[in-house]
Amino acid sequence: MSLNNSSNVFLDSVPSNTSRFQVNVINENHESSAAVADNTDPPHYEETSFGDEAQNRFRISFRPGNQEHYDNFLQHGESAKTDASFHAYDSHTNTYYLQTFGRNTVDAVPKIEYYRNTGSISGPKVSRPSLLEIHEQLAKNVAVAPGSADRVANRDGMPRGEQAENEGEEEKDGAVKFGWVKGVLVRCMLNIWGVMLFIRLSWIVGEAGIGGAYYLISRSLGPEFGGSIGLIFAFANAVAVAMYVVGFAETVVDLLKESDSMMVDPTNDIRIIGSITVVILLGISVAGMEWEAKAQVILLIILLIAIANFFIGTVIPSNSEKKSRGFFNYQASIFAENFGPSFTKGEGFFSVFAIFFPAATGILAGANISGDLEDPQDAIPRGTMLAIFITTVAYLGVAICVGACVVRDATGNMNDTSISGMNCNGSAACGLGYDFSRCRHEPCQYGLMNNFQVMSMVSGFGPLITAGIFSATLSSALASLVSAPKVFQALCKDNIYKALQFFAKGYGKNNEPLRGYMLTFVIAMAFILIAELNTIAPIISNFFLASYALINFSCFHASYAKSPGWRPAYGIYNMWVSLFGAVLCCAVMFVINWWAAVITYVIEFFLYIYVTYKKPDVNWGSSTQALSYVSALDNALELTTVEDHVKNFRPQCIVLTGGPMTRPALLDITYAFTKNSGLCICCEVFVGPRKLCVKEMNSGMAKKQAWLIKNKIKAFYAAVAADCFRDGVRSLLQASGLGRMKPNTLVIGYKRNWRKGPLTEIENYVGIIHDAFDFEIGVVIVRIGQGFDISQVLQVQDELEKLEQERLALEATLKDNECEEGSGGIRGLFKKAGKLNITKPTLKKESSINTIQSMHVGEFNQKLVEASTQFKKKQGKGTIDVWWLFDDGGLTLLIPYILTLRKKWKDCKLRIYVGGKVNRIEEEKIAMASLLSKFRIKFADIHIIGDTSVKPNKESWKVFEEMIEPYRLHESRKDLTTAEKLKRETPWKITDAELEAVKEKSYRQVRLNELLQEHSRAANLIVLSLPVARKGSISDWLYMAWLEILTKNLPPVLLVRGNHKNVLTFYS
Repeated sequence: MSLNNSSNVFLDSVPSNTSRFQVNVINENHESSAAVADNTDPPHYEETSFGDEAQNRFRISFRPGNQEHYDNFLQHGESAKTDASFHAYDSHTNTYYLQTFGRNTVDAVPKIEYYRNTGSISGPKVSRPSLLEIHEQLAKNVAVAPGSADRVANRDGMPRGEQAENEGEEEKDGAVKFGWVKGVLVRCMLNIWGVMLFIRLSWIVGEAGIGGAYYLISRSLGPEFGGSIGLIFAFANAVAVAMYVVGFAETVVDLLKESDSMMVDPTNDIRIIGSITVVILLGISVAGMEWEAKAQVILLIILLIAIANFFIGTVIPSNSEKKSRGFFNYQASIFAENFGPSFTKGEGFFSVFAIFFPAATGILAGANISGDLEDPQDAIPRGTMLAIFITTVAYLGVAICVGACVVRDATGNMNDTSISGMNCNGSAACGLGYDFSRCRHEPCQYGLMNNFQVMSMVSGFGPLITAGIFSATLSSALASLVSAPKVFQALCKDNIYKALQFFAKGYGKNNEPLRGYMLTFVIAMAFILIAELNTIAPIISNFFLASYALINFSCFHASYAKSPGWRPAYGIYNMWVSLFGAVLCCAVMFVINWWAAVITYVIEFFLYIYVTYKKPDVNWGSSTQALSYVSALDNALELTTVEDHVKNFRPQCIVLTGGPMTRPALLDITYAFTKNSGLCICCEVFVGPRKLCVKEMNSGMAKKQAWLIKNKIKAFYAAVAADCFRDGVRSLLQASGLGRMKPNTLVIGYKRNWRKGPLTEIENYVGIIHDAFDFEIGVVIVRIGQGFDISQVLQVQDELEKLEQERLALEATLKDNECEEGSGGIRGLFKKAGKLNITKPTLKKESSINTIQSMHVGEFNQKLVEASTQFKKKQGKGTIDVWWLFDDGGLTLLIPYILTLRKKWKDCKLRIYVGGKVNRIEEEKIAMASLLSKFRIKFADIHIIGDTSVKPNKESWKVFEEMIEPYRLHESRKDLTTAEKLKRETPWKITDAELEAVKEKSYRQVRLNELLQEHSRAANLIVLSLPVARKGSISDWLYMAWLEILTKNLPPVLLVRGNHKNVLTFYS
């Protein structure tokens, strides 16, 4: 075929009007010598072996009137008319299908007809050749027997994993563990029988009545129990310490009043006594859980004796003094009078509830120390429920007894007796011979409403009640003082709040949270200084109600999520009761004190937002995770009912990265066009003995997924164990994904060392490309100058990090031991040195760290490290050159378009290079512009390649021949017998017959590289149609040579081939 190279073929070489894009038409002859230098000096990627290329380039513009014609095409979406005689499969007539590429070929160039709908009024729809038609083997003209692959060693482009080691934590021996009685039952009873039982229950009965007490208790002592729920609960426990200590101090101050031994005044005396008490309690707690548990048992015995003493006192006949103070033993009239409420000014049901509610907070005393229990699963429910039952009976019993024996108001004056025939107006005291009517007009000091020490008066022996008060308050304070630090420590260990990490450290065999004790001590001291029990109690009520609301909601949420791991052992549990309890707690918070409730919820919301934003690295198997799973599963199943549509197509990629951290650049470029739009699965194939591979694979699975999360890459990690690399990839291609979320594109790195690698590696590499095409999966091969694998760099970095950690640990040990024993003189110094075993070898090891570090740093391949991060950086103003040579359904165009939507690539403009017939340059140009306009894809330039059928530059072809020389059979130079023998022995080699049969295609690859060197050397990225090797016709080594020569000495290249199904449409 002769070509006319005269410049007058193209008219109007200087445009009369400035168009919004320029069109370059290339019509070359390899014998021409003119070359035009670019204005800018492109970056130097690799030293090229090509000589100066002799080529003519003609820059053309529109002919007169064509600018208007083109604009009309863009506005109205009309496409260029094509020859009526042209047919997609016309490859055997004198009219070649694609004259541009010089040979009859089934592979089609991009055309608008492929993207029309059937029955479109704008023109007929034409079906492009399928991937099967251009990939499957034709009738054999050339005998090429592909070799089999048994195994593969991973090299560049062949992912390989990293070995990970699991480190388990060993439990400390000798830790004190408690059973359900001492660990839960005793603690809960002591906490519930707290300060409220002895010094506030009588007042509550006076205000709310006996019936009101029942409702308060029944609604307070619900079945809520569980573990710690967070910072608010820990803070509430710390404040509870202050409440119990202030209750203890009130009793002591009352005793001081009776003996006229006040130190300053009641308020300051409470502060002084409370401060001294909390210091003593702190000392007991710091001594260890074992001492604290022994103290609790002793206090419980005292408490039980005090309660028994009260009940005995109610049946001992009252004397005149006690009667004057309102105690008349059991009287039906008093019970009837006290049964209903009689709230004083400023009080109401919920204000009284707020003061009493802290009595119910003891139900979690056992759960708060769940880590110190032998069998928490059995101990917590058994101990808590029994404690609730026993204490509920006790509270009800005390409330009924005191309400049936003591009147609401009494003067304490034995002379205030009623006169015979006096109108009592229903007063129970009047009917029993006493007149306390003046209490209606002036304050009185005795009776349920006025005297907080009623139980001491009623009891058989008053000092025992005082001992009981001390026991109840001190035991509750001690339990809260232990609970709060444990909760703080648990929070800190989970590393949810970074600022509290300091309090995570434990000491001793029981891992005591000494730092947490000090924090609780500070909080308690601050609230002790308030010195008013009725002020502290509502604060605690608010925080505990918020905690219980969350506990209830957690139970409901876990049930609602239908997690198989949520299996409540409580027989009559119901999820809706839990939800009702949560709502009720929230409502009561607002009824008690609306502004305090608002503040509490603001704090909770702030903490929730903080934790959500920080995303701590914890995994609790929460119900939120379970609900997320259920939601994702439902959505995935729903998605399967929806048919795929081209408008919703998105690249869903399998990326053969090996461990994702070993080929970060390959993952980065893939993630650039899948982020927030498509599926990305980082895949690794473990090759070798199955047991070893599975062990290595499983041990590193979590680590590698965690690396993706840490680096904020929304991708999955998947791995398989296989006998050979190709088998593993084949499994991934078929089995990865779920429902509609299945991969449609395979992304691999270019194998740079293909000329040095073993035969099996090349066969596996090319084989997985064939497999992808067989499964109708698109392929993207990415090539960068330095390669992708940085595993050796990571290995050296790991070694350096380990050495640095050892050095820091050594320094920390030295520092801690220097401060631990204080000034012990010379003897102490020698003692420390003996402990540390500091010898010369230790110092030698420390000094060798810097030597090793400096040695390895020099060995780093700095260029490789920089190349591995090149796609993380923002790309400056430049171009993405798209060489859309063959129509693969649009994937070659879609990927670069998606890239331009990303922040890092948004400054890069698209330049489109397409093939066209020499005699249809302008039509092809307008047709492509129209097609891109219909696709709504913005572009900077369109370049039309007029003809690539000419032979490449002689020097370029020589480079290609030298490249394939080691892999040629040269059977034509040998006799027939020798040639047949060589074919059998080396079936993978390139035969002369094969090379001759595809010589024109080889010319094309070399020629395309020349064009790429000329036009796209300065591009930020090149996206190029991937040539397809027909099975049975193209040998593996020849195909690798094609890829090598095609992408040699260029910027980063993406070789893309879709599955020949539409991924773009211009229909809305």
